[in-house]
Amino acid sequence: MSNPRNGDTKPPCLPRNGLVKIPTQPNGLGSASITKGTPAVKNRLCQPSSVPAILSPALAHRSDLPIPSLASPLSLAALASVSSPPGTSLVGLNASEGSEQPSLEQLPGSPSERHLAVDEKILNRLFWYFSACEKCVLAQVCKAWRRVLYQPKFWVGLTPVLHTKELYNILPGGEKEFVSLQGFAVRGFDGFCLVGVSDLDICEFIDNYPLSKKGVKSMSLKRSTITDAGLEVMLEQMQGVVRLELSGCNDFTEAGLWSSLNARITALSVSDCINVADDAIAAISQLLPNLTELNLQAYHVTDTALAYFTAKQGYTTHTLRLNSCWEITNHGVVNMVHSLPNLSVLSLSGCSKVTDDGVELVAENLRKLRSLDLSWCPRITDMALEYIACDLHKLEELVLDRCVRITDTGLSYLSTMSSLRSLYLRWCCQVQDFGLKHLLGMGSLRLLSLAGCPLLTTTGLSGLVQLQELEELELTNCPGATPELFKYFSQHLPCCMVIE
Repeated sequence: MSNPRNGDTKPPCLPRNGLVKIPTQPNGLGSASITKGTPAVKNRLCQPSSVPAILSPALAHRSDLPIPSLASPLSLAALASVSSPPGTSLVGLNASEGSEQPSLEQLPGSPSERHLAVDEKILNRLFWYFSACEKCVLAQVCKAWRRVLYQPKFWVGLTPVLHTKELYNILPGGEKEFVSLQGFAVRGFDGFCLVGVSDLDICEFIDNYPLSKKGVKSMSLKRSTITDAGLEVMLEQMQGVVRLELSGCNDFTEAGLWSSLNARITALSVSDCINVADDAIAAISQLLPNLTELNLQAYHVTDTALAYFTAKQGYTTHTLRLNSCWEITNHGVVNMVHSLPNLSVLSLSGCSKVTDDGVELVAENLRKLRSLDLSWCPRITDMALEYIACDLHKLEELVLDRCVRITDTGLSYLSTMSSLRSLYLRWCCQVQDFGLKHLLGMGSLRLLSLAGCPLLTTTGLSGLVQLQELEELELTNCPGATPELFKYFSQHLPCCMVIE
């Protein structure tokens, strides 16, 4: 959740009920998938702030201010930027609610120090250096700091994650009261992730969040019991939603998609929803003419579904991720490349029936591709890499994790790709030192992952110091990666983050 920073220590990661950052990738990707993320990303998200404490000495030593450690995990109460006494709302309290905060006159120090500590021009520039987690804590210092920090500009790109139990307060009589979301509205959040909610919870959220009708652009529902009726009500009431994610929601059906999907939706993600099959893709293709991004994890989708996309979507859709769609074969790839010729991002991760012939179809027909994910495709061989190197001249990212039939010969084909910036070869068990030599001339490489490659030795890995432009190198679970090697890299690749 925090900004990328350098640091030697790694404090505990934040709980899921804090704020989750959705980064914008330079290659046009949305949030990074598990297969594309590296431990370096997780490490950076948990790094402490590179900026020291901004409190004056007098403030820093004042013990009566309820300021938790900036590196400690935050509860939802901290997200609301207040300490919540019993019986009060835990979410998004107004500035006037919750525990009292010291006023300007109550702060210690001389008048000049006090005025400097609350100077809005200084604070507006200073607070940019802190992570969202730290901003939540700093907003508890005083009303002046909260007033500055509650400006929407400090929360752009962040999505609150709210679990069902956090949406209600239990009153003395045992009744439940929906919490106040005003604090979120003040900060202008236009996207939410709701976990474990029901149709009723969603209706309560719509009624209680002031920006729900027009101001919410993105909604994510995870492990929820939403039904067809709830999905229809949500998309009918929340007219601003253009990005929708449904993950682990097993109570809605394909009929619910037909009745609720609206043409304004431009990005849709559906994963681990057991009722999603070919007919759901038909609904998506016919009802979403402006679709730019589709992420789909569905075990029952077949080749037929990929023929449903229309010419309109072929013009607008630039991102398609088909993850663990086990029934899709090369015939489905034929349908896909003809229906969606303008794709720039394609994932066939876990599509285990796709072979080299399917990759050849992709390479010949999708020349605009900048990112291709073939991880967990066990039938892919070196021949597929030859097709990629010959035709995909704009490719910047290639993911080959768990492609166990890739050898050094395949890497020799990739060495000719002058635009490739990110290459993932995790657990490619046949890659050897000789194959690495083919990569040493790829000056465009910025990220290389060799995690879990068992045949690489210290000698072969040491040659990677020739890649002076490398920014990130992952060697997790790599037997040839020794402490001496990491020390060698620190001396000869000082600008590269090497992941042990």
